[in-house]
Amino acid sequence: MRSTVVPQAVATEQAAAVKTADAPRWALETHFGYDSVYSSSIDAELDAIEQKCKELKANFEGKMGESLLDAIKAYEEVDIALTKALSYVSLSCDTKLDDDKAQKRKASLFQRYSTISGNQLTFFSLELADMSQETLETQMENSPELAKYQAYIDEVRRSQPYNLSKEVERALTVRAPFAGKGKVVEFYGNELSRLRFKDGDEEVNMEVLLAKMTSSKDAATRHECMKALNTGLKEFERVAALSLNMVAGSWHAENTERGFEQLRSQRNLGNNVPDEVVDSLLDAVKTTGVDYCKRYYALKKGILKNTAGLEKMTWADRNAAINIGTSSESYTWEEAVDIVKAGYEKFSPTMAGLFQQMVDEKRIDVPAQNGKRGGAYCSSSYGHGPFQLLNFTGTQRDVATLAHESGHGAHFMLSYKQGILQFHPPLTLAETASIFGEMIVFRDLLEKAPTDEDRLAMLMGKIDDIINSVVRQCGFDAFEEKVHSGRAAGTLTPDEMTEAWQQTMVDYYGAEGEVFDSYADTSHLWTYVSHFHNVPFYVYSYAFADLVVGSLYGVYQKQPEGFEDKLLELLSAGGVKGFREALEPFGLDPADPVFWKDSIDAHLGSLMEEAEQLAAQLGLSDP
Repeated sequence: MRSTVVPQAVATEQAAAVKTADAPRWALETHFGYDSVYSSSIDAELDAIEQKCKELKANFEGKMGESLLDAIKAYEEVDIALTKALSYVSLSCDTKLDDDKAQKRKASLFQRYSTISGNQLTFFSLELADMSQETLETQMENSPELAKYQAYIDEVRRSQPYNLSKEVERALTVRAPFAGKGKVVEFYGNELSRLRFKDGDEEVNMEVLLAKMTSSKDAATRHECMKALNTGLKEFERVAALSLNMVAGSWHAENTERGFEQLRSQRNLGNNVPDEVVDSLLDAVKTTGVDYCKRYYALKKGILKNTAGLEKMTWADRNAAINIGTSSESYTWEEAVDIVKAGYEKFSPTMAGLFQQMVDEKRIDVPAQNGKRGGAYCSSSYGHGPFQLLNFTGTQRDVATLAHESGHGAHFMLSYKQGILQFHPPLTLAETASIFGEMIVFRDLLEKAPTDEDRLAMLMGKIDDIINSVVRQCGFDAFEEKVHSGRAAGTLTPDEMTEAWQQTMVDYYGAEGEVFDSYADTSHLWTYVSHFHNVPFYVYSYAFADLVVGSLYGVYQKQPEGFEDKLLELLSAGGVKGFREALEPFGLDPADPVFWKDSIDAHLGSLMEEAEQLAAQLGLSDP
C-alpha cells in the first residue's frame, strides 16, 4: 500500500480552539462503509485480502515472466483492498490520538498488514525488477494493455541495482513494526507529543507555545517563549539524540548494503530525481537563497523597529507578524471557503468545482480539537478519497492552508484515472496544485487588500512562508548531512548534534550580529524536527516544489492563455510523467543547472522587490 498522506511544508501551529468546535467534520463512515475502527467487517476484509495475497503468490511467484499483465492486475486488486481498510483506520485514529484503545487497534491492524505484505507480496516487486529486458519486451508485445502500466514498471525496475535478496527484504518488511529504528522513532514521537513547557504559572504543549511566540506583538513575550521552548527541549535532547543516532546509523548501514553512492541517493531514487539535480538545488539555495534570506530579515528587522520599537532582532522574532493595516485577523469557516473558491474560480472553474465537491461531500475535518493530530494534510485514499485534516482556528494562515490542501485534493481527483499504481504524482510534482492554489488565493487577497499597509503585511507573511519552505528546509538538510556524515564514524553525543545545528544556523542566516543580533536560546531546537527521524533527507522536497511552482506561476503571469488546460493535463497525468516531461510544455527544465537560481530570483526576488518598495514608500524600512 502506498503512502496516502502529503505533508504540508509549514504546518498550522495552533492548539484546539473552542470557536471552531462546531465546524464541519469529515464523514468517513459514509465514504468507507464502516461504522467504526472496531468494525468486524474490517477484520473480515483483511481475512479475504490475506487469502487473495496467498493466491497471488501461489499463482505468480517465479512465473512473473509468463503472464505479467495478469500478475499486475491481481496485485492492483489487493492494493486497492488494503488501501481502503488501512486508510479509514489511519484517518479515523488521527482524530483520536488520546484514545489508547483506538491507537492499539490501529497498531494491531498495521502489524497485520506488514505481516501479510512481507510474507505474501515481497516477491512481486523484486521479480519485476529482476526480470530480463528480453522477457519484459516479449510480455509487452504479447499484451499491449501492459503499456498503460509502463510508468509503474519503470519505477519498480529503477530499484533493481539496490535490492537485497528476497529473504532479506521479506524479513525487513515483517520485522519493521516490531523492531529496529521504527520503534525508537515511535518512542521519540510519543515523548515529543507529551512535552510541556513553562508559560508563566502554566504548563502548555509545544503548539500553544509556538503559536503564542509567533502571534505575540510583544518582543519580550516572544523571547520568554523562546527561552521556555529551548529550556524544555534541553531535557528532551537525549531522547532525540538516541533516535537520530539510530536513524542515521540505520541509513548508513542500508546505504552501504544496497550500494547507494551518496547520502541522499536512496531518497533521490524514491523521488525519481537524479543526484546532480538535487545538488544543484541545494547549491543555489545555499548561495542565492541565503543572500535573499539575509536581505529579507534585514528588511523585517527595520520594519519591526519602525512599527513595534524592536531594539534587537533575535531568533524569537524570526516569524513575528507584521502588525500593520486594517485587515481582519480572523475568518469564519464559511468565509474561508468563499475566499478559496473565489481564488480558484479566478484561475480554473474546474479546480473550483472540485474544491466545492470536497466541501459538499464532507471530505474535510475542520476544527482544531484536543486529541487530534496537529498541522494539516490531505490523504489520497484511492477509491474513496480525498480527505483533508485541518486544525482551523480562523487565521489568515489557516485560509492559506485550506487553499494548499485543497490543491492536493483536486490533484488526486484529477489523477485517480491513472489507477492505484500510477495516480500518485512523483514528489517533484506532488506540491504543484497545492502551492499553485495557495499562490492564486494569496494574489487574489493581495489585490483586494484595502491599504498599502495591508499589502505589505501580506507580502511579508508570504515571504516568511517561502523562506521557511526553501531556505530553512535546505538548512535542515545541511544539518542532516552533518549528522549522518558524523554518524558513519560513530555515535554522536547531544552536544555534537547541537554544535552541528548552531553551525548550520550561521551558514544559512549569517553570523551572530550580521542580521540576527542574537541566537540565544536556539541550541536545542534540532530536537523537535520530526522529519529528521521519520523521513531522512526528505526536507529538500519542499524547496524543490516551492521553486518549481514559483516558476510555473511566473509562466502563468506572462502567458495566461491556455495555461489552465496545460496545468490540468499535468495534474491528470499523476505519476505517468516524470518531472522533465511534465514541465516541458511550460518551457521549464529543473535539470538545467541555472534553473534553480533563476527560479529563486523570479519567485522570491519578485516578492522581495514588491515588499521593499512598499516599505520604502511607507517609510518603514531602514535606509
